[in-house]
Amino acid sequence: MNRRKPRRKPVTWRSRLALLALAVVLALLAWGSLARQLAPTSNTSLTRFDAIIVLGAATDSDGNPSPQQLARVTEAVHEYERGVAPRLILTGGAAQNRFVEARVMARTAEAQGIPESAIFVEPEALNTIQNACYAVRIMKNHDWRSAEVVSSASHLPRAGLIFSRLPLQWRTHAAPQLSPQSAANLSAATSVEVLKTVRYLIWTRWVDPCQP
Repeated sequence: MNRRKPRRKPVTWRSRLALLALAVVLALLAWGSLARQLAPTSNTSLTRFDAIIVLGAATDSDGNPSPQQLARVTEAVHEYERGVAPRLILTGGAAQNRFVEARVMARTAEAQGIPESAIFVEPEALNTIQNACYAVRIMKNHDWRSAEVVSSASHLPRAGLIFSRLPLQWRTHAAPQLSPQSAANLSAATSVEVLKTVRYLIWTRWVDPCQP
């Protein structure tokens, strides 16, 4: 006796829409990951620059340097001491709390021995596009044409995509963490940067263009 096979439930439009949305999300994440892998790290063979640009990072809730911020400033100070550039441009406004990132970084750099005359503060930028744009404005005002860009390793691919669109000779330089990070923290930082890279590719580079 033949048994009838149970009929498959028809795929509803909601299921199709959910699958399509999932496919789009996965494609965007793949695009963001690939863009980060292919992101430029420099456009010059220079080893000496007019300035070192330190990209902003949030302070802690008391206005002290966060570990990430301290790592960036400390590495920039080391690069200054190695003779990579004769000045620092510290960029970042009060993006995540009431403390201006650039001013906190400037105090940190001075505490590590950088003379005040070699420190230039950009206190308005609220994101990486503005970090780059406003720092380049300072450079144009002084006729400086080249910069080393210092930030955290996970941040630099997106920064490279942004700086590649600016009229500047540049290279990126990663600031090593001052204390070991767990694999979970590193993975989380990379995941956040992948999402921010996707947002940059599909949205912010068009709605927040840089005009240095």
